[in-house]
Parts: sequence; C-alpha cells; structure tokens
Amino acid sequence: MVVTGIPEGTVELVLICHDPDAPLPAGFTHWTLYGIPAVEGEIDVTAARSGPNDDGGVGYVGPFPPAGHGDHRYYFWVYALGAPVDGEPTRSGFLHHSADAVIEQARLTGTYSA
Repeated sequence: MVVTGIPEGTVELVLICHDPDAPLPAGFTHWTLYGIPAVEGEIDVTAARSGPNDDGGVGYVGPFPPAGHGDHRYYFWVYALGAPVDGEPTRSGFLHHSADAVIEQARLTGTYSA
C-alpha cells in the first residue's frame, strides 16, 4: 500500500484491516499495525509494530469469510496521528484511546467471498 498526502504534524501512521461483514458483533480485525513512519511512499511493514488481530494472534491474518456468506468488504484504514500510539492495542482500544490524536484518515476497500 502506498500513502501520499500525509498531513503536516503527523508523527506516526497506523494501518488497520477490518472486515465489518464478518458474522460477529464488531466484525473481524485482520491486522493492526502501529508505529509506521510518517513518510510518503510504500508502507514498510518491517519498520512498524504488529498488534493483535481477532484470530487471537499478532500480525496479519488473511480473509476467510464463511462459505456461502457472500461478499465481504475489507477496509484498510490508514490513520495519520499527531501523537504516537503506546504499545500495540486492539483495534477497539486504539479507536478509544487514540481518537484525539487522529489528524486525518483514509480508507481503501477491497472485497472477497469464499
């Protein structure tokens, strides 16, 4: 993923991949990535900290909608933050604790079905 137009004052980028169509109350988070350098160009995942996914692990977990469940949307959110994120929170923890630090956000949407 390539990012451009990073707003002034950004100290860190965050990437979250979330499936809102998963048959769970809050959808399914496939990836949380923190501490991405605020540099335009391709995101260097090796320079960032992977956080928890909703599969009980850390790092990226690919799409796997239930068979016959239809198309699922996969939102890749990029957040530009004016303050760094402490640690590697869950998606909901990040949204709750870092909302005031968000300068700007962008979303890329992909779809997949099994």
